[in-house]
Amino acid sequence: MAAAESDREVPSALCSEFLNFSAKDTAARWLQVSDLPREVYQHLACYVPQIYCQGPNLNPQSEELLTQLLLQSPLEWYLCGEEPSTGLAKLEQINQPSQLCGHVFKVGEPTYSCRECAADPTCVLCMQCFLGSVHKEHRYRMTTSGGGGFCDCGDTEAWKEGPYCQKHEPNISDSSQEDPLAHLTPDMIARTYNVFSIVLKYAVDMLTWEKEDELPQGLEPPERADTYYCMLFNDEVHTYEQVIYTLQKAVNCTQKEAVSFATTVDRDGRKSVRYGDFQFCEQAKSIIVRNTSRQSKPLRVQVMHSSVVAHQCFALKALGWMGHVIRHSDALRRVLCQVGLQRGPEGEGSLVDTLMLCDSKMWKGARNVYHQLLMSSLLMDLKYKKLFAIQFAKNYRRLQTDFMEDDHERLVSITSLSVQLFTVPTMARMLITEENLMTTIIRTFVDHLRHRDLQGRFQFERYTAQQAFKFRRVQSLIGDLKYVLISRPTEWSDKLREKFLEGLDAFLELLKCMQGMDPVVRQVGQHIEMEPEWEAAFTLQMKLTHIISMIQEWCSSDERVLIEAYKKCLTILTHCHSGFTDGEQPITLSMCGHSVDTIRYCVSQEKVSIHLPVSRLLAGLHVLLSKSEVAYRFPEQLPLSELSPPMLIEHPLRCLVLCAQVHAGMWRRNGFSLVNQIYYYHNVKCRVEMFDKDLIMLQAGASMMDANHFLMIMLSRFELFHIFSSIDGRKRYSRENANKDVVQQNNTLIEEMLHLIIMVVGERFVAGIGQVHVCEEIKREIIHQLCIRPMAHSELVKALPENENKETGMERVIDSVASFKKPGVTGRGLYELRPACAKQFNLYFHHYSRADQSKAEEAQRKLKRQQGEDTALPPPVLPQFCALFGSLVKLLQCDVLLSILHTVLQWSLEPSGGHWSESMLQRVLHLIGMALLEEHQQLENSEEEATFSFTLKISRPGEAPSNSASILALLETLQNAPHLEVHKDTIRWILKTVASIKTMRERTATTPVADHGGQSQEETVRDKDKAERKRKAEMARLRREKIMAQMSEMQRHFINENKELFQQTSLDELEASASTSVEHSPTSADAALVCVGPRRTRVCERKQVVTCILCQEEQEIRPEGRAMVLAAFVQRSTVMSKNRQRLPPDPEKYDPIFMHPDLSIGTHTGSCGHIMHSHCWQRYFEAVQAKEQRRQQRLRVHTSYDVENGEFLCPLCECLSNTVIPLLPLKKTSSSCDPPTLGPWLKTIGQQVRSLHSAHRKAKATSAECLDSEPDCPAPQGFRLDHTPPSPYSDSIKEMLTTFGTATYKVGLKVHPNEQDPRVAILCWGSCAYTIQSIERLLVDEEKPLFGSLPCRQDDCLSSLVRFGSACWTAGCLSTVQTHFIRLLAALVPDPQVNGSPCILDVDMFHLLVSLVLSHSSVHCLDDSGVTVDVGQLHFLHLVTMAHVVQILLTSVPVEMTMEQESGGAEREEEEAVCRLYNSLRTHLGSALCEVSSGWHLWRCVKAGILPYLRATAIFFHHLNGVTPPPELHVFGPGQWEALCGYLSLPCNLLQLFYSHQDLMEPLLQGWCSHPAVKQCLQGSATLVSFPRESNQLIELPEDYSALINQASSFTCPRSGVDKSRAPTLCLVCGAMLCSQSYCCQTELDGEKEEVGACTAHTFSCGAGVGIFLRVRESQVLFLAGKTKGCFYAPPYLDDYGETDQGLRRGNPLHLCRERYRKIQKLWRQHSITEEIGHAQEANQTLVGIDWQHL
Repeated sequence: MAAAESDREVPSALCSEFLNFSAKDTAARWLQVSDLPREVYQHLACYVPQIYCQGPNLNPQSEELLTQLLLQSPLEWYLCGEEPSTGLAKLEQINQPSQLCGHVFKVGEPTYSCRECAADPTCVLCMQCFLGSVHKEHRYRMTTSGGGGFCDCGDTEAWKEGPYCQKHEPNISDSSQEDPLAHLTPDMIARTYNVFSIVLKYAVDMLTWEKEDELPQGLEPPERADTYYCMLFNDEVHTYEQVIYTLQKAVNCTQKEAVSFATTVDRDGRKSVRYGDFQFCEQAKSIIVRNTSRQSKPLRVQVMHSSVVAHQCFALKALGWMGHVIRHSDALRRVLCQVGLQRGPEGEGSLVDTLMLCDSKMWKGARNVYHQLLMSSLLMDLKYKKLFAIQFAKNYRRLQTDFMEDDHERLVSITSLSVQLFTVPTMARMLITEENLMTTIIRTFVDHLRHRDLQGRFQFERYTAQQAFKFRRVQSLIGDLKYVLISRPTEWSDKLREKFLEGLDAFLELLKCMQGMDPVVRQVGQHIEMEPEWEAAFTLQMKLTHIISMIQEWCSSDERVLIEAYKKCLTILTHCHSGFTDGEQPITLSMCGHSVDTIRYCVSQEKVSIHLPVSRLLAGLHVLLSKSEVAYRFPEQLPLSELSPPMLIEHPLRCLVLCAQVHAGMWRRNGFSLVNQIYYYHNVKCRVEMFDKDLIMLQAGASMMDANHFLMIMLSRFELFHIFSSIDGRKRYSRENANKDVVQQNNTLIEEMLHLIIMVVGERFVAGIGQVHVCEEIKREIIHQLCIRPMAHSELVKALPENENKETGMERVIDSVASFKKPGVTGRGLYELRPACAKQFNLYFHHYSRADQSKAEEAQRKLKRQQGEDTALPPPVLPQFCALFGSLVKLLQCDVLLSILHTVLQWSLEPSGGHWSESMLQRVLHLIGMALLEEHQQLENSEEEATFSFTLKISRPGEAPSNSASILALLETLQNAPHLEVHKDTIRWILKTVASIKTMRERTATTPVADHGGQSQEETVRDKDKAERKRKAEMARLRREKIMAQMSEMQRHFINENKELFQQTSLDELEASASTSVEHSPTSADAALVCVGPRRTRVCERKQVVTCILCQEEQEIRPEGRAMVLAAFVQRSTVMSKNRQRLPPDPEKYDPIFMHPDLSIGTHTGSCGHIMHSHCWQRYFEAVQAKEQRRQQRLRVHTSYDVENGEFLCPLCECLSNTVIPLLPLKKTSSSCDPPTLGPWLKTIGQQVRSLHSAHRKAKATSAECLDSEPDCPAPQGFRLDHTPPSPYSDSIKEMLTTFGTATYKVGLKVHPNEQDPRVAILCWGSCAYTIQSIERLLVDEEKPLFGSLPCRQDDCLSSLVRFGSACWTAGCLSTVQTHFIRLLAALVPDPQVNGSPCILDVDMFHLLVSLVLSHSSVHCLDDSGVTVDVGQLHFLHLVTMAHVVQILLTSVPVEMTMEQESGGAEREEEEAVCRLYNSLRTHLGSALCEVSSGWHLWRCVKAGILPYLRATAIFFHHLNGVTPPPELHVFGPGQWEALCGYLSLPCNLLQLFYSHQDLMEPLLQGWCSHPAVKQCLQGSATLVSFPRESNQLIELPEDYSALINQASSFTCPRSGVDKSRAPTLCLVCGAMLCSQSYCCQTELDGEKEEVGACTAHTFSCGAGVGIFLRVRESQVLFLAGKTKGCFYAPPYLDDYGETDQGLRRGNPLHLCRERYRKIQKLWRQHSITEEIGHAQEANQTLVGIDWQHL
């Protein structure tokens, strides 16, 4: 106890000391002393421990105040030499405002990058600068910041144009070069220097301090207490759950406290979890260490003395204070930079160096604070930014090595500052030349990848988790290298050349370690046992792809560098090859009179690797030699003569053969790892530096070799040489190997090889290989993608390779090749190919996968058929080769190729040989076509003799011994072969082209005389063409006729088999048509249709026959028959709520008999409209339950429905349901002879009610054994109190009445089912009324007519609901329902025996009407006097309507705004009547009602206010009594008032209801107005509900999505206060912003143990369990229902291409699409959210596994 008291006294003693403290005097004293650092340290040693860390809980308010008063003020006084606020303000005045924005981004803040002007994608603007810049009119990319970077506005190097926004635009007079220190006095500079050097040194010492129990010299406290903290540190290994669990055990805290500790540790990097003496803290530490060291290394915990912690807290404050002070003046910033970077007296590292090198030892909070300070000081001062960059580069290797061991993310590591330094082009080049940065980065990288095989190549086999973690870390180095290289130099200095080439040497060493890594050997016999590791090598390849491309770009910008780089690369490649060729024997191949020396090598038997980065880099440089024409201008400097083409092509060729063999199924036993490697080799992410470069290398090799030699080597590598080398080789071969698999494999290999030849000759769209512009390559890519099908923008972007700036270059060219089609309410915008571009289609485009190729072929042939052209797909006309690659054309007419073509055509003559394939023939025809086009082009373009003579060669027959037919002759034979129907068109096109080339040749020959031979040949070809087409058309016609005949036969057969089905249809149709024509006596044929009251139109009885969806049996609906039920879904709803603040009532005590007009919560019933027998449904539901129990035992996962809650899916449409509604027939009614008017009827009802009161009292009394003194009231005549009416329904129907009633009660009140509860009937009537009201609103909102526009499922649901409501009293206790009726009636007609009736302003009149009408049957069934139910219905309607008119006049008359409008006497009577009524209300209520003199005005308010009620009433009585509505109500539009009033048997002037029974109505009116609550409501502050109630809408969303992101980025978590919310989520119903998916905002619901996330909790308070949210950072709509159901839905924001961007990955600007937002709103208004979730979860099982309740 004493301890506690002394604790309390200390602060007061302190306070007196603090009050006497003067900052000014202290500063003055400091000015006098000689040893300032010692003085300041003493001051800190005295005060810091007194302010900070005085107990287990920190007290930020008092700490802030005291720090300001005792510590910061003296420093500021000393610095300024006067009152700090004045001094700092003066500094700010003389300061030149900075042109750099430097705004540091918060997590989740929007950032903008201009895709046209940014130097690279890391150059970003904050929202304010962006809106004030020129870039908002450009193409820009919008993303959310991960936190930490800053705005680059004002940095001229970051932007190609528009570097400044309006705010940071520099003044012209501004001499920005002058030294900012010029404005300060030397004295001030010295003082500033002193303060900053002392404070910064103190902060650095404290933050890098490692002793837990003592302090640096000079800071020892005057007296030392035994108070310690047990400090827990953050790491990236342990999960939240582990930390929470451990803390609960270690320090005995609650779950909530543990969550709070864990959240703080995660945010700040450390948190004290216990305070006390050393022993006490040490004990907690040991428990934590013991508990967390089982699986991994333990959590880091330290027991630290409180004074050490205090000084560390102030050190962070001090850094923040310096950051704050230097904002006032550039001069102060400059001084701080000097202090930070100044070396020590003995040349030791500066303070900033110390911080950097200790970075990985600091906790997260400390790192964040000092990184912020570095950003606001060193990075904002251009002079010191350079100096800092040099220090950073010097320390680079050590910093990265520390980062490898650090267990924090890169975001909080000092290494992440590289993006701020290396992306500045001038700085990057300076660091390359002065600090050799490029080499440093690459060497550091290679050092960290230590695993090599014997040849020195990287080896990623069997990586441990630790190595994998390190490998992930190492990849950040590649990012840094990318920053350094991202903008290529325009000017080269000799130093830059030297250092770049030195860096290139290091890079080639890295590539050399990758050349040939992860080699594979074909598995024969058995399948591979362990899938080898392949991902690491490909990850490395993907990360390096852009680097390799950028290095080539750097080389291309300087000729000398390019030549040197080419030489270096060739040397390294030669070196690699010398290690590869061991043991490969030389062999000689001969074919067609040519022979070539090569080596024996089989891809299918030896090692082969897919990784050849050195060869591929050389290929890239080779193309650059051609593109920049260096090859032609300086051939003497290039080692082209030393090149060995067979060596160059060897490895790329092996790689392509490997792909071919994998396609041919020869490597199946090597498992998926190889399939994946081949996939990525061709994939758009890697192909630029893999597949494409291999193809280029083959082209380069082939252009330097004899064409025949090249093809022979190719045949040999494809292991096909023996097939083509001898004349009859194939025949012999096929006889020997009748093995089908081998033949199939060889066929595929031949196809692949022919395809490769097509690509080697045909791929000329790279600038440098063909004479093309860069953009033509992209155009061609786009054309070929769109030849497959029309595509969305995002699909096209994915299909095109991105450069290092994440650009594909697509936008520049897309409009020239495609047209854009906007999307509708669903789907996305599509690009369609312009018809003119289709002729550029190449079936063998090198980037097509097999699937793409067949889709494209099909699409193009279909297009040609539609346009009536023949379906040949000839090769397109190609551009010319560049000179370096010119000789590639010779491949097309060399002997080996001609021999191959001849052989394949020869095979094709035999139809069913099985030793050739159609796609092989198709490729051969394509090659012939390419050669012909090449010849055609040469003939057209060349002046001198054309060297290309393909037509001559194919016309020549074979040599002497075999005398085989020429290729041309073979083609002519094949043209008529019946088994080649598909290729006819192509062969015909070839022959036509041959003919036209011959004509051209003859024309250029010596005789200028026109030759008719060629023409006639062309004509015969054309005639043949016509005849052929005719024949085809005829065949197609016959085939069509045959099919039609078959179909009509099948149809006849079906009708005969299903006669009764067709008959029944016609019966139903007859019934339907009969129901629309109403049965009247002929005289009253045009009498009005009336749905209520004694004059009600009589409906003819008709049988209703329905079919059960489960057993397919038919059944008539009869009261005594078997029950038929509709699957239904009952849910609570707030869709129409006018008061979301109202707390949900306590379900046990709540009395729901009267619905408040604000409809704050209702029960909605919907149905999918499918009908079952009740017993079929019960069987089905029991089966579902049993299955669910079995499934739960097997695996604990949710389904999309909750069986325990009675949910199931409709067996037919899988719609979510939770109960069934019984189908009931229309009630039979007798017509009443002489209906009583309102007066007598009210009197009778009053008597009946009184007699019921006394009967109920008696019943109670007999049970309580005592008699009441009140006199009995005799029953009126014909009213039999003792009569118990027999139930008209069968047992199964009764059971279903109970089932549905109980389900509605359970859902509506959120209670356990209890069929005895008196509230069951009330909730059923309420659900009926609420559902009708919501449907009436929907129809208004969608501008649909009142009747005839609902889908039949809603129609059936409504009629079942209404009829159920009128029958549900038969299933419950009669006296209970009678009591409800008495209470309901008392709300309109005062009853002295009923207490606590509400005032009429607190009752929703439509709910009251429905409940009155439906409960009246329970009283009417005792009445034998012959008065029908209809009379009661009409009088109730009149009474309630009158009450509603009064309600509207009391609440909804606005103060007059409009001038008196004369209504030409048409409604004069109504206006006068309404004025009279309003004035009589004023006499009752006095000043509570304002004066309104305009009758027109009042009548207009009444008509508008009562219309929704009348419409809902019409729907209700239509379904209750089955009377067809008049045709006027089947159309939407004005002028329905008379039709409605007529249908409801109301006068058009509603006030006649009042004045025709004035003697009755006056006292009622007085009773309503005299209720005490009425005046309270009218004069109270609560807002009244006015009529008509407006339909609720989802909140207004901003047009531009970035406004939302901005709003969300400034949203802090409401619980933890300081923390920015990680997943801010917007409720679209009420507009609340929530902190979703985080521990801090989890709450308990309804006293349940399990905590739920903020969104789930919000759905219960705002949407009765259903919620619609927008996850702002993900741009995703979230639907939630209950705790276990949810799904994601497409957001209503689209980019300019009509696509959503979920996850904001693409970053295109997004704008609101109103149609899509309306669609979401419609789902909500229709109560279809839960159904939508159900369908989504059924369609996508992954959604079921998500813990929605944590969102």
